[in-house]
Amino acid sequence: MTALSQTIPGQTLSGHILHPDGEFRPGTLGFGSQISELIAEETPSGLLILPGFIDTHVHGGGGGDTMDGPAGVQKLARLHAQHGTTTLLPTTITHRWPEVLAALRGVREVMDAGGVAGGADIVGAHLEGPFISPGRLGAQPPHTTLPQPSLTAELLDLNVIRAVTLAPELPGVLEMARSLARREVRIGIGHTRADADTVSTFLSVLHAAGARTCATHLYNAMGEIEGRTPGVPGALLADPHAFLEVILDGIHVHSTSFLLARAAAPGRVLLITDAMRAAGLGDGDSELGGQPVTVQDGKATLPDGTIAGSVLTLDVALRNAVRLGLPLAEVSRMLSTAPAASLGLTDRGELRVGLRADLTVLDTDLNVQAVYVGGHAISLKPPQDSYPTEARL
Repeated sequence: MTALSQTIPGQTLSGHILHPDGEFRPGTLGFGSQISELIAEETPSGLLILPGFIDTHVHGGGGGDTMDGPAGVQKLARLHAQHGTTTLLPTTITHRWPEVLAALRGVREVMDAGGVAGGADIVGAHLEGPFISPGRLGAQPPHTTLPQPSLTAELLDLNVIRAVTLAPELPGVLEMARSLARREVRIGIGHTRADADTVSTFLSVLHAAGARTCATHLYNAMGEIEGRTPGVPGALLADPHAFLEVILDGIHVHSTSFLLARAAAPGRVLLITDAMRAAGLGDGDSELGGQPVTVQDGKATLPDGTIAGSVLTLDVALRNAVRLGLPLAEVSRMLSTAPAASLGLTDRGELRVGLRADLTVLDTDLNVQAVYVGGHAISLKPPQDSYPTEARL
């Protein structure tokens, strides 16, 4: 029996509990590996108890990267768990096909071994590249590949992909998308030079087949919106079903653009980190997909100035959203409920009896005080940075 599968004795937490109706109410939450009870009672505790954060797009952190194999996956899962993330998808980068397959096998190996002790739960991988446009790489290395049935078969044989990013203008991409969607893989649109009509048609066909879809880091690596040329972001914002990933680090997306997504797609915006290995390590030199990266003042760039992923953690994304005026309950849905729904995860994302005890506990300044993954307490590295913030409950 692995450490992650051992029976967990009953535990309790008292504080202001975020209920599925969006209301914070004082009480006590009982749990083992699952939530066993929610008891309403007055309590002097100022703690805020939220469902654990779910990051559907994270390359690395704590010096580890998905492309490193199992050791890298373990490092990133532990780093992000310390910042409130209880579920994540280790995310690949565009690379030569053998290296991509090796990274995916590494994620599968970690999952088969029972997960990461002291880290976030891993429910699959996010394949970002190589099936993207060579004309919209962003910080991805130039190793793009066209979709082919043989490559799709290799991916399905691994049984590890939970989300994929595709450029809908590529020949053969719709067949690949359909095959992956039939295996419950969320289909993301990103790193693309498609026009709005191509994107809308692609989405319509997939939705008719029952697929779950998503914008891969909305606004980034997909062009702009204009009145007569809505582009990829316009098509995604106008679609009534697609979920929308947003990197809310104050660098990748303007606050007004984020608020536009929130207004256009209530309940379907989810916050991600798109974090690279340098997350949690401070400023300095790092790398992404074999490319040198410099992190300065929290901004990661390639030598030519291209933004290269982020060093964001989801607790910081939460505070950023609250500073923009969003109620904490709404931000929590962007961090937990919406990403769970986007992946078809029905056992987490809210605080309800019977769901996994994935819990993130904050103080009133919205700093992480405790994290539980399936009822297991995560060891936090003191001291926590302090970011005084008015919590709008």
